[in-house]
Amino acid sequence: MTASKLELADIQGNILTAYGRLGFPKARYLLLHVGDAAMGRAFVQAIHRRVTTALRWPSNRPRLMAIPSTVTRPDVAINIAFTFRGLLALGLPIRTLRGMPDDFIDGMVARASILGDDVLDNTPDHWDQVWRPEQPSVHILLTLNAQADASGEPVAQLEAITTEILQLIATTSSGKPGALTLLEGHRGPSTRWQELSALMQDHQPTPFEHFGFMDAIGDPIFSGQYPQGEEEVLAIGQGAVDGLGNWRPIATGEFLLGWADEAQEVAGAAMPPDFSRNGSFFSYRKLHQHVEAFDAWIDDSAARFASAWRFDNIQDARHTLLAKMAGRWTDGVPLTAAPDIAGWKAFNARYALGTAERARAFVEFRYGDDPQGTRCPMTSHMRRMNTRDSLDPRATDKPKNRMGSALNNRRRLLRRGLPYGTHDAADGEHGIIMLCHCASLSRQFEFVQQQWLNFGLDFNAGNDSCPLVGNHSDGARFVIAAEPTSGNAPFVANNLPQFVSTRGGDYFFAPSMTALRMIGMGLIDPT
Repeated sequence: MTASKLELADIQGNILTAYGRLGFPKARYLLLHVGDAAMGRAFVQAIHRRVTTALRWPSNRPRLMAIPSTVTRPDVAINIAFTFRGLLALGLPIRTLRGMPDDFIDGMVARASILGDDVLDNTPDHWDQVWRPEQPSVHILLTLNAQADASGEPVAQLEAITTEILQLIATTSSGKPGALTLLEGHRGPSTRWQELSALMQDHQPTPFEHFGFMDAIGDPIFSGQYPQGEEEVLAIGQGAVDGLGNWRPIATGEFLLGWADEAQEVAGAAMPPDFSRNGSFFSYRKLHQHVEAFDAWIDDSAARFASAWRFDNIQDARHTLLAKMAGRWTDGVPLTAAPDIAGWKAFNARYALGTAERARAFVEFRYGDDPQGTRCPMTSHMRRMNTRDSLDPRATDKPKNRMGSALNNRRRLLRRGLPYGTHDAADGEHGIIMLCHCASLSRQFEFVQQQWLNFGLDFNAGNDSCPLVGNHSDGARFVIAAEPTSGNAPFVANNLPQFVSTRGGDYFFAPSMTALRMIGMGLIDPT
């Protein structure tokens, strides 16, 4: 596959860059409603000059420090996206809008039965007020990702830029109430916007989420994302793998519109072509984590697990149960490399913290040698989200005939976002904002959410859902396979309560810089 040379200055930076992992542990997300098309376009025209692109700034990571940079690192990265109703409210031509895919046109609420948002407490009547269908529609999303100061608080520029945006909204819509409105109704410390933050320890950000797992490991690497040489190295364990174990970057068109995808096709999109090219769709999901229910269930199940598998102590059983549910130990070590407590300790003794060897071992593995899931359960969260080569339809053929990760390559997602709230929040307001970028919401995000997270048919597990983020109806279970030589029977962890619930969201389009200028100027010619 020929390497792609991306037009970085035309691509929004939050598509290529996971800000939270790269020095921007604080964020603030603002939602706007457009009541007047002309004034909405004037706002876009003014704000687009501040939008952060994918042009490279100096990196603090050793492997990437040598990559040439062309811009300075911002204190606050600003990015913008639109719902379909937002594009309609801004007055885009119908001939352009009708080229948008059905999933994006429908929006998230209309796709509730696909996503599992029509059952349990995921339904929109449990969502934050700002996201509820009876409220004014969300049209524009502004994301502000900020660096932190020495005390672990957002840099002062976050507040200053927020004030500038509020003043711009007021100035743009001056004299016409409702022309451009900041939507309120978020749960948390501010009803005016969604506050986000990496979990902090000693004023420093950590890579963990509220259930205690190291997060955001193994995001896909796609062609053009990094310069050649670096890209080939980073693609090991994070790209596509063939039947011989060779890794390569995923095709650019799986995440960016206007580029060839894994089928060597360029998906149809809204006209003119320059409007769609270098843009990306993404789902915005506010996911509430029921931390107390999770901790209580883990404690109870770990006691039964310890007895069933004869662990030396309850803590070893607890650590192992958590690892089997996630597919990784809480510190990120993959089960494929360390399937038990002894292996975990040996891995950590072998690979020192912060080394390139440890980082590579975190991602460089396959599931082909664990077809029964005795090392990493077939239905663990990580194995569902990225099946690697475990669904290879030719897995029993000779190596040269195997397909590797071919069926998985069309389902990959770029994960962005950050946690919100604190673990011990008195109001129980803690979870994660998950942004999943892709070229096709239905083929990628919705497929994974419906078929792999909320069902288990592809993993020979019937309707067993993901033990961490799946929907858990009465009697939900998680089965941990045992090594035949261990003398243990498979352990069935019963009665999983709901650990994660939807609290809001929608589908968004993150346009290229070219498309932003088109929108702002009102000069989109679909012919």
